[in-house]
Amino acid sequence: MNNETFLVTGALGCIGAWVVRNLVRSGATTAVFDLGTNTHRLKLVMSDDELAQVRFITGDITDTAVAKRAFEESGATQIIHLAGLQVPFCKADPPLGARVNVVGTVNIFEAAKQAGLKRVVYASSIAVYGLPDEYPPGPIAYDAPAKPRTHYGVYKQANEGTAKIYWLDDGISSIGLRPYVVYGPGRDQGLTSDPTKAMLAAAVGKPYHIGYGGRFDMQYADDVARTFIQATQVPFEGAEAFNLRCSVVRMSEIIAAIEAAEPASRGQITFDDKDLPFPDEMDGWAIGAALGPLPHTPLAEGVAETIAIFKSAIAAGRLAV
Repeated sequence: MNNETFLVTGALGCIGAWVVRNLVRSGATTAVFDLGTNTHRLKLVMSDDELAQVRFITGDITDTAVAKRAFEESGATQIIHLAGLQVPFCKADPPLGARVNVVGTVNIFEAAKQAGLKRVVYASSIAVYGLPDEYPPGPIAYDAPAKPRTHYGVYKQANEGTAKIYWLDDGISSIGLRPYVVYGPGRDQGLTSDPTKAMLAAAVGKPYHIGYGGRFDMQYADDVARTFIQATQVPFEGAEAFNLRCSVVRMSEIIAAIEAAEPASRGQITFDDKDLPFPDEMDGWAIGAALGPLPHTPLAEGVAETIAIFKSAIAAGRLAV
């Protein structure tokens, strides 16, 4: 990847910060395109020297001309598109959610086409699926029917359709990845961010109540980021969106991992025993066939590393609690 230049949209978010960290550490030239300027998540997982190697391009992804200019300024040979508003923000302001998530994605494909790129890697979501009882028992296949029940899920489904049309009309291949419950430093907002907030609470000796429970796929942010990067490197033609699969666990197992990493938190982390409104387990066969072996950090290791990073950042004054 040393001869490539990556443009990362939404790099100020959790997954984006970890993507940038991994790209910089691999030696890749890295530029980020984001409307915001708050780099606190990047600073949480990167050193000042690493951050100094990143080129920042500020702009609004909903503006087609601005998106195209970001490609021109960066000289990008690879694009990882992560920009988007999450479930609560799309519910609060559906028109803005549609502009950022749907129009923004169309603009990225248009900019990629103008720049002559032949691959777009982008973030979709498990939110394209419906309720668990709308599917047969067992892991959900990547090509199971989409039945979204949120504006956010509808927007992500639209993006998967957009990607297919750019393949059919323009020959731009694409890989969309559908994360589930992503955790790790930087995951501080969104519907499923509570487990990470509980890890931060444990790091500072505070109690925390998680608003859901049940069984679901827990995915460490570093693994997810490395999978996005891996998707830019494998031979692939077509337009597909794949489910991510990592550690399928119950909330009680997550709390046990937090308590093992930080024994003083024992009895301080509680949860509501209600399921998330999505199928609890994804079939990971298709993504493995397309991308090869994927990074996988065991839950206990990822939780311990998350708490350690939080403690280190607090001690260094990089994270205000």
